[in-house]
Amino acid sequence: MRAHYIQHVPFEGLGSMAPWLEGAGYAVTRTRLFAGESLPALDGIDLLIVMGGPMGVNEEGAYPWLIEEKRFVGEAIRTGVPVLGVCLGAQLMASALGARVYPNAVKEIGWFPVEGVPTGGDANAFAFPSSTEVFHWHGETFDLPEGAVHLAGNAACRNQAFQMGRSAIGLQFHLETTLASAQAIVDNCRGELVVAPYVQSEAEILGAPIDRYGAINGLMADVLTYLTIRTT
Repeated sequence: MRAHYIQHVPFEGLGSMAPWLEGAGYAVTRTRLFAGESLPALDGIDLLIVMGGPMGVNEEGAYPWLIEEKRFVGEAIRTGVPVLGVCLGAQLMASALGARVYPNAVKEIGWFPVEGVPTGGDANAFAFPSSTEVFHWHGETFDLPEGAVHLAGNAACRNQAFQMGRSAIGLQFHLETTLASAQAIVDNCRGELVVAPYVQSEAEILGAPIDRYGAINGLMADVLTYLTIRTT
C-alpha cells in the first residue's frame, strides 16, 4: 500500500500521521510543491494526504502550482481515492469540488474546541466527538461543497470539517500536531500571533499539556482508520 502526501511548506509535515502510516504498513511518498516537484500519477496511490500551508487557495498568481493541484485533488476525490485534507488541504478539497474559499471573519490560532455535528444517522459519515479541543492555525474558511456532509464546527468558524462520499474528509484544524510540529509552525509564523479573540499567545500554544497532543493524535488515527478501512 502507498500513501502519498502533498507538502506546501517544509515546516508542515505529517506529524503524528507518520508513525501511524508506518505501523499500518504504508510506503510513504511525497510531493514538495515548494521545491518545484511535480505531482505523480494517481495510479498506485491508496491514500492521498493534502497538508497545510500559509498560502491561500486563490493565490494562483503567486503559486501557479495551485491550479494543477486542485485538478489533481478533485480527480482523486471523484475517482474514489481516499483523500484527507488538513487546513489548506481541506480548503483545496472544497475549492476543487466547486465551493467558495474566502477569509473567515476571524483568524483562529491556538487550542480551541470544535463540536461534532449530528449526521442524522448516516452510516457512511465519520462521527466527531460532541466537543474536543484541537489545534488551529487558519484565517480562511470555505462553503460546504454540494453533497458534502458537515462534520464539525464552532463559534469562530462554522465549517470546520466535512466529508465527501465514503472516502474524502477535510479538516480545517490540525489533529496531526505534535509538540515538535507546533514549535515549527510557531517558529515560522509567529508574526501572526497578534492579540485577537481567537489568537492565543506563543506561551499558551506551546504550554498545552502533553496529553492534549495524545488526544488529538488519537482522533487523527481514528480518522485515518475510518478512511482506509471503509474504502478497501
